[in-house]
Amino acid sequence: MTSLAALGDGPLFGLPLPELWFALLFAMLGTFLFLDGFDFGAGAIFATLDDESERETVLSAIGPFWDGNEVWLVVFGGALFASFPSVYADLFSRHYLLMFGILGALIMRGLAPEMYEQRHDPAWQRWWGRLFVAGSVLAPFLLGAFAGNWLAGSARSFTLVGVVVGTAVTLLTVVSGAAFLRLKTEQRLPDRIVRYGVFAAGGYLLAVVATLAVLAIRLPNGLEMLLTLPVVGLVVASIGLAVGYVLALRRDANLLALGAAAGLTYGLVTVVAVVMYPAIDPATGVTVRDAIVSTLPLNLMSLGAALLLPLVTVYFIVLYSAFSGPIGPEEAY
Repeated sequence: MTSLAALGDGPLFGLPLPELWFALLFAMLGTFLFLDGFDFGAGAIFATLDDESERETVLSAIGPFWDGNEVWLVVFGGALFASFPSVYADLFSRHYLLMFGILGALIMRGLAPEMYEQRHDPAWQRWWGRLFVAGSVLAPFLLGAFAGNWLAGSARSFTLVGVVVGTAVTLLTVVSGAAFLRLKTEQRLPDRIVRYGVFAAGGYLLAVVATLAVLAIRLPNGLEMLLTLPVVGLVVASIGLAVGYVLALRRDANLLALGAAAGLTYGLVTVVAVVMYPAIDPATGVTVRDAIVSTLPLNLMSLGAALLLPLVTVYFIVLYSAFSGPIGPEEAY
């Protein structure tokens, strides 16, 4: 009892736990957007393929990973609820239509390939293929819209900033998806996938510029906030990563291209976090330290996270190690 009571006396080891949990939340969100992002991107590219064997190759490439990757979205939602419960309640209730849309798109994306494989009937596969593409495109777009509205403090579900951020996130998933498919399929898909990745990278940078312009107008002191050294540095780094991505993809250095896509994803999430801080809910003006739970549950959660997150990480290391390397011609979804 004494040791438990001591956990309520102050932050664990004197650490700035509110800020660490804020950073951890966005790290989880970035991990989901990258890992499930290349699945979404593969689903978008699926729409451009007419040959049945090529479509089966795309499904085989993402088959072992997509459901596991969605764990990070659940972890993000759970961590937000546990660490900042008032923000979780206010944010999700304001954007419940977006939440239902995101869940519907994820269900569609998950169900469609399963149903696609049940019958080898052209009409059947055509419709389930379309639903797979729709879910793969709608999920990142709506997630981006949610993030944009969160950052701008909007109470409406569909706004200009939501549209531009949603577009940026959707293009970013195509960037990741093109690199992932090139890495996993070893020339078994058309070379035009490289072109899709290059165009998506250029479109992503344009969407980022549009996002920054909208935020400069929409946010109080927006221009001053966006011209700070961290934000400018992240934008410059993103341009460099996009150039590196294009060069790597064209030279068939696909692992490097996928790494650059990861850098772009985490960079975008970091920009959102930097612009938002110290607020965690700009719509209400509540700050990270105002919204964090009390000391005892915060310390207990931090101990739990220190134990559980390494286990989740090990699971993903094992998963990706077990299915590493390119897929074989005989592999199926």
